[in-house]
Amino acid sequence: MVVKRVLAGFALGALAFDGSAIAADISPGMALKAPRLVYDWTGFYLGGHIGYGGGTFGPGTNALPAQGVLLPPSPTGLIGGYQVGYNRQFNNNVVLGIEADATFISAVDPARLTPVPFHTTFDYFATARGRIGYAFGALMPYVTGGVAWGRTKLNLNDADGDLLSSTTRDHFGWTAGAGVEFAVGGNWTAKAEYAYLDLMRQTYDLGNAGLPNVSVDPNIHTVKVGLNYRLWDTPPWSPSAPIAGKTLLPESTDWNVHAQTTFIASAYPRIRSPYEGTNSLPGGGQGRETFTTTAFLGWRLWQGGELYLNPELAQGFGLNSTLGLAGFPNGEAQKGGAPFPRFRMQRYYFRQTLGLGGEQEDVPDAANQLVGKRDIDRITLTVGRFAVGDFFDGNSYAKDPRADFMNWAMWSSAAYDFPADLPGFTRGAIVELNRKDWAIRAGLFQVPAQPNNDVLTFKTGGAVVEFEERHQIFDQPGKLRVGAFINRGNTGSYRGALAIEANDPTLDINDVMSSIRRASDKYGFYVNGEQQVATDVGIFGRVSWNDGQNEILSFTDIDRSVSAGVSIKGSHWGRANDTIGLGGAINGLSAAHRDFLAAGGNGLLIGDGRLNYGTERILETYYAYAIDKNFTLTADYQLIVNPAYNKDRGPVSIFSGRLHGEF
Repeated sequence: MVVKRVLAGFALGALAFDGSAIAADISPGMALKAPRLVYDWTGFYLGGHIGYGGGTFGPGTNALPAQGVLLPPSPTGLIGGYQVGYNRQFNNNVVLGIEADATFISAVDPARLTPVPFHTTFDYFATARGRIGYAFGALMPYVTGGVAWGRTKLNLNDADGDLLSSTTRDHFGWTAGAGVEFAVGGNWTAKAEYAYLDLMRQTYDLGNAGLPNVSVDPNIHTVKVGLNYRLWDTPPWSPSAPIAGKTLLPESTDWNVHAQTTFIASAYPRIRSPYEGTNSLPGGGQGRETFTTTAFLGWRLWQGGELYLNPELAQGFGLNSTLGLAGFPNGEAQKGGAPFPRFRMQRYYFRQTLGLGGEQEDVPDAANQLVGKRDIDRITLTVGRFAVGDFFDGNSYAKDPRADFMNWAMWSSAAYDFPADLPGFTRGAIVELNRKDWAIRAGLFQVPAQPNNDVLTFKTGGAVVEFEERHQIFDQPGKLRVGAFINRGNTGSYRGALAIEANDPTLDINDVMSSIRRASDKYGFYVNGEQQVATDVGIFGRVSWNDGQNEILSFTDIDRSVSAGVSIKGSHWGRANDTIGLGGAINGLSAAHRDFLAAGGNGLLIGDGRLNYGTERILETYYAYAIDKNFTLTADYQLIVNPAYNKDRGPVSIFSGRLHGEF
């Protein structure tokens, strides 16, 4: 659901704090005495939280450093999770409550990772607590305490620091803390909380690895902020007397909250597989699933100035840990998945819009978009962390793997090696000039420190320029986007690696490639078109190309790609919110790239050890069934011929189910 009732709540909350509220526009015919505004904390609620944690697992445990972004890495790094609870407010303003939460840690900070025989980390930790507070109207300080539990994991490493195996232990203990919660509008409250967790010691037996036993004794401090939404009850704000014609909590256009959750399960049966390499799709068949939950928080700072934050929890793996296919079938599958949710602040960016006057357009309330009006002629500057695809290579029919086509080669211009870390995001700046019938936008971004890396750097960089043209054909709207890009990253030359390996065939070509990486350029272009051909029927197509001389840096192993398809809404068969899609893609490699793979090279996602080259061909079709206004269930089928460009492998049929919710 859409939430927009916040800033006014701050003002009303302040009035409630001293026990009165003034109706500013009371007419002479109304009562002179202003009614009292009362807030009641009683009710069930659920919500989410983000924050930062620190502490220790005990001496000699080699805590795995988790990302703190602007804060130091720690055993937890940034944290995020969910909570659910119930409050009961008594006549003396004492509030008693119970709350349970689950918290998940950040991904590993690879820049702080040092080779050691083992590392210790959390999978998750959770609490079940009582709360005692005192209600000062819409403000409630409280203390809290109860039981805590969690799971730690010990990773055994080889001599190079790479993971060999993992074992886990469950811990139980106690927690205590304090916080303050306050009403911010409608059924929403916000809170800030400190908590300490003391979990009992557990011992890991490492005798089989030739190492002494390790005692893990987690003691964790956390600082969290969160939002709670009260369920089912009547609105918690109520006056002691009615105010004719007035709304106690007017809607705000300066603050909004949205959320999404997506679960995707994919599987394929046994395929032809006469040989396999490091990155081959297993021949025996496999099933995997992914799950994400994202909050979209927006705040209007001033006229034209907006701040957006998108905390996200993600867990699960793509098929074969997102390896074995260039056109990968699950757009939610991140590189480097996890069996338990991992928390990241995926987006945090500031946007300033400068209107140039003239005609205006309405802006609907949406995720990462505040309701209002804006000049059609405008300049927009965006700075922060985001996905390049948030602003470039858009398409109305094939862009969102949570809602439409799922294959990487269908929702993107696949030969655009857009700068990104493992989950697909970067940091940078974008400037856009928009006019009624066209727009031009350009961006400058950080790139990974090396191929398939989670560390972003400005030592090199990526840039893209896109021109967008809007038109009507027989009164049907359409768009054409043309983009040109260049990335400068720490990559190796395919021909360079092949030449060195040819002079000394005893060398491993992947080791050779790693040794010759230096600052190198990759450039290319994409063309992206969409056209409505009838009411609720649209077609689309993309063509993309890169020079294919140096390693892929960020996205996937594709140097040339063409894709096209059709999208039809269900209004034609009485299901207006359903969608059916049918499309296909053909992916290819440069001659240098295919020779590298044929010599045993590995790419970001592919590498069979040898190669009988053929273009990778993809057919995808889906039906998205709208369960209600919030949830959609999708059945998706993909046929991939010559997976990873290898005629000796496959074809593979991939069956997927997707449940997606938007709020």
